[in-house]
Amino acid sequence: MLAPYDSDTRALRDAFAAFPCGVAALAATVDGDRQILVASSFTVGVSQEPPLVMFAVQRSSTTWPVLARAQALGVSILGESHAEKTRQLASREKAARFVGIDTYTSERGALFLEGAAVWMECVVEDTHAAGDHEIVVLRVLGLRTEAHRPLVWHRSSFTRLAS
Repeated sequence: MLAPYDSDTRALRDAFAAFPCGVAALAATVDGDRQILVASSFTVGVSQEPPLVMFAVQRSSTTWPVLARAQALGVSILGESHAEKTRQLASREKAARFVGIDTYTSERGALFLEGAAVWMECVVEDTHAAGDHEIVVLRVLGLRTEAHRPLVWHRSSFTRLAS
């Protein structure tokens, strides 16, 4: 039997946390500064033709309006080696986000994290209002996959896939 949803945000967050997902970093150099946003709401395979992916970002984000102006975004699907640094990458202290993090920048300014399982260079295709979030659809321009094992977010903590 389902319990009726009565706006108990804790119960809703717990339900959302029960779904394991990958962790993506969306990053670019904008106006000479490196910017990054970490998202557990990233979804691959939205469309193959054209190649589209998507993620959701809180409307209160101060980083997304800056990243949205980038010529291209680097999407790095984080690997297990990022587990200890992911909270740093998402820190409110923006100056500390990239300390000790190896990156690669494309010609378009898309920024990628070394050790990621997947890199995708993308541009914003469309956005859609969705409650307190915005759904952002990205068109994939280029990609690279590596043998790194992905980082998984489950029950509000980082975990690794079993072999």
